[in-house]
Amino acid sequence: MGTAGIKIVPNAKEVVALLNKALADEWLAYYQYWVGALVAKGPMRPEVQQELSEHAGEELGHAKMLADRIIQLGGTPLLSPAEFTKMSNCGYDEPKDPHVLKLLEQNIKGEQCAIETYSAMLGKLKGDYITFNMVRKILEDEVGHEQDLQDIEEDICLSMKK
Repeated sequence: MGTAGIKIVPNAKEVVALLNKALADEWLAYYQYWVGALVAKGPMRPEVQQELSEHAGEELGHAKMLADRIIQLGGTPLLSPAEFTKMSNCGYDEPKDPHVLKLLEQNIKGEQCAIETYSAMLGKLKGDYITFNMVRKILEDEVGHEQDLQDIEEDICLSMKK
């Protein structure tokens, strides 16, 4: 990390720890979306698969942003997938039931946890405008993901009532 960059983040080790926990969440969210898209069954399956695949790609992008920032702050991103579940804020819901409504429910729960996690993180980033803006952008994406999933869930439920 550059010397001027060090000066603007006096609590860089604490920020790196927060970012690594978020990185674990993003990797688990990526996998949950990715595998969910593969196994999905039920009404509106193509639409659900497309949405889950799109979200998987965005979660992978978040992981890249977090890892890059961790390195900029002089830290090391998590190096082992075994660390993901240990470090995660939100955990991982194995998609044992491939029904689209169950998958949506699990992923909505994950997005809600991410929204809480990133909202709390923003309060700890006073003065670190670079990390703050990155986390704010990720939070904005997670809010959008929750809305997307809830919209599809609502559409499926309405179509099943007909």
